[in-house]
Amino acid sequence: MLLDTASLYFRAYFGVPDSVRAPDGTPVNAVRGLLDFIDRLVKDHRPDELVACMDADWRPGWRVDLIPSYKAHRVAEERASGPDEEEVPDTLSPQVPIIEAVLDALGIARVGVPGYEADDVIGTFTGIAKGPVDIVTGDRDLYQLVDDAREVRVLYPLKGVGTLQLTDEAWLREKYGVDGRGYADLALLRGDPSDGLPGVPGIGEKTAAKLLAEFGDLAGIMAAVDDPAAKLTPSQRKRLDESRPYVSVAPKVVKVADDVPLPEVATALPRAPRDGAALEALGQRWGLGGSLQRLLTTLAVR
Repeated sequence: MLLDTASLYFRAYFGVPDSVRAPDGTPVNAVRGLLDFIDRLVKDHRPDELVACMDADWRPGWRVDLIPSYKAHRVAEERASGPDEEEVPDTLSPQVPIIEAVLDALGIARVGVPGYEADDVIGTFTGIAKGPVDIVTGDRDLYQLVDDAREVRVLYPLKGVGTLQLTDEAWLREKYGVDGRGYADLALLRGDPSDGLPGVPGIGEKTAAKLLAEFGDLAGIMAAVDDPAAKLTPSQRKRLDESRPYVSVAPKVVKVADDVPLPEVATALPRAPRDGAALEALGQRWGLGGSLQRLLTTLAVR
């Protein structure tokens, strides 16, 4: 089981009231919510191995070099607050080091690699996995890794992690008309404003799916642009032709990396904490209470 950790603690932060606080008044709603998520995932799915994958770099330079708009609006949003705006305190970022310390004390593998996003770590672990893989994420980008033949599926949280959308190739074909391999091409053509990916103008999700069904993949579509006999409308042919600079670099940006230099790490789920004394101190300092105890019990009896 591979966790898109930031996706999950972000959901926990907004799903658990910020009245959940440590004895000193520090909000710990994301910490406790994530521990509750992991507890439920282990109970329901019983993975043998689990890795909390982290964003060591949420906007890698090599992606920005290829498409400068990649996640640029998120940087702009961080700088947007002016002197006349009421500043909203950031109560999530201070919780991330606590999450990391608790996972380390528990002995749950935590992997982030400089220059890469968590998606890339997940993609590389998925590529080398020798057995079934469950990817837990609220990010549709990872649908591209779904592979029935290798038993790779995405568990997409709909409500907490108690209600998960089990995403396999049948679901993808029903929803998007593509399999996992085709999802990256569809996302590239459609574009994604939330990631600053422009897509091909005039090519929405349904049109992208139809083109992929007709021509097989992105390479087949672009080859059709040069084929007068290919079944493209004049508008589609023109827009695809004009988008060649984007289409030539976008695959490397959109597709998750599968060659991240992963560190040596023990991925087996622990039955007992790696550092019991440190974990007890963290639990007391941050008031992790029942959330931590429930997870410890689940790990011990699984």
